[in-house]
Amino acid sequence: MIRPVVAGVEVSREGIAAADWAAREALRRGLPLRLVHAWEAGLPEGAPETALPELKAPQYHARRVLHSALDQLSERYPQLSITAEQVCGPPVPALLAEAENAELLVVGSQGPSGLGGFVSGAVAMATVSRIERPIVLVRDSDTAEDEHLPDGDGKPSVRTPCRDVAVAVDVDEPCDDVLDFAYHAAERRRAPLRVIHAWHVPFSRGLPDAEERARTRTEAERELAGLLSPWREKYRTLVVKENLPEGRPAHVLVPAVSGAGLLVVGSRRRREAVGLHPGPVAHALIHHVHCPVALVPHD
Repeated sequence: MIRPVVAGVEVSREGIAAADWAAREALRRGLPLRLVHAWEAGLPEGAPETALPELKAPQYHARRVLHSALDQLSERYPQLSITAEQVCGPPVPALLAEAENAELLVVGSQGPSGLGGFVSGAVAMATVSRIERPIVLVRDSDTAEDEHLPDGDGKPSVRTPCRDVAVAVDVDEPCDDVLDFAYHAAERRRAPLRVIHAWHVPFSRGLPDAEERARTRTEAERELAGLLSPWREKYRTLVVKENLPEGRPAHVLVPAVSGAGLLVVGSRRRREAVGLHPGPVAHALIHHVHCPVALVPHD
């Protein structure tokens, strides 16, 4: 069974940017693209045309947005197989159901609230908290040129090499799925992979001196090298850059990601009183990193 790349389409710039990013990713993976819009407002599907037509107007508008996105992407990427469907139901369950049969789910990361469609802010976070498949969050400002380095004149271009793929790792957490996603993403883009591992001297050791900090950094370098050793053997031609910023991950990872075209991070689910929630590092990166963020769930 061929799993498609699925994009949640909404009536906002985030939804359109997410669909375009998903189309480019589907091409890289050699997979079809499925556009989906969830609808839970207005009259039920199949209601008589004469019954309160003013309640159907928003649904008609949303349907036009979906088919407009389909037409635009079909024209922009004629070699890509694209389908589109408007499904009835709340956005989060609809997204989760689509993700079960998808290779990758792509949604907008911010957006205005509304009655129908995918609400990028709350819906994206709720989906991230519950999804069992990789999900990519895309901001409204993302363009195809943003994936590439500027040209010789400093202007945006799609003909220059791709920017780094960055991946944030914690050597004390399961990393195989996260690294597998990141290495494949860098390989498809023919881009360098920037592996970021934050370290700091534990507060339990008191105020660290230069010698203590040097020992802790050396240990972090050793652990990261050991973690990456089998991956370097598997991807011998891939350029891998190791970045070990000092500090707590939620504070130092955002600047360490600067300039990347894609960030890959593990989403460690924690059961709380209000339900499942991604860890604080993933939460900080979602809100403060400007490039698309791929979250790979793990327990």
